[in-house]
Amino acid sequence: MAGLTAPLLAQNSPDWTIPYPPHNVISNVYYVGSQGLASYLIVTPQGSILINSSLEASVPLIRESIEKLGFKFADTKILLISHAHFDHCAGSARIKQLTGAAYMVMDADVPEVEAGGKGNFRYAGSPETFYPATKVDRVLHDGDEVKLGGSVLVAHLTPGHTKGCTTWTMKINGQNLVIVGSPNVNPGYKLVKNKEYPQIAQDYEKMFRVLKALPCDIFLGAHGSYYDMESKVGRIKLAGPNPFVDPAGYHAYITEREQAFRAELRKQSSKP
Repeated sequence: MAGLTAPLLAQNSPDWTIPYPPHNVISNVYYVGSQGLASYLIVTPQGSILINSSLEASVPLIRESIEKLGFKFADTKILLISHAHFDHCAGSARIKQLTGAAYMVMDADVPEVEAGGKGNFRYAGSPETFYPATKVDRVLHDGDEVKLGGSVLVAHLTPGHTKGCTTWTMKINGQNLVIVGSPNVNPGYKLVKNKEYPQIAQDYEKMFRVLKALPCDIFLGAHGSYYDMESKVGRIKLAGPNPFVDPAGYHAYITEREQAFRAELRKQSSKP
């Protein structure tokens, strides 16, 4: 259950900075994150797309992981994120500086990214969650495509966890890959009478509608714990199907997270 509960953002989880063996997920998609924070590299003939810059301290780890796989960090042409919390985007300014990658962010998260986290509806008063403000090069909208070297990623707005939380999908050899942004309700989130984010509950409802409607074969997420990464990595070398192909696991995870959201909403709604 630890992987199903979002860590309190004000406290770094120890596994966020523990190196983890980079590995191939499927085709041209690779995992280059830490044990606790997921970053993905999509490699194309025209350069690479990196999803999630993680912490400022994560940048050397991500670079080393990319190079261990035999690719060049400098070939990163596009930088994307799952959402505008510091554990997924604090390293973006440094990665842009080092690689010149174009930073592309969902519209509703752009103000927060460009303010370094200071506009967040939950953490605006928590300086420990701030990060270097970073200029966005392309503002994305729901359904936009990000293309490079024959690979096409689709940005799906799945709001609630942040206003611009983004779930990424990609077609690979006829299979549907889904990288879930985050369906979690963090500690301290107000789902009822939230002056800073009045439509938060409605946005979570939208998010679950979108996630349940997405076809999914290959299940990934912003944290490896979402999709039981470590267990699946342990099965990579075993004979049999690719362990990351897990449509049943995807639906079970989304169902469990929706139940948790609804339980919290009922709890908060019952308070005077």
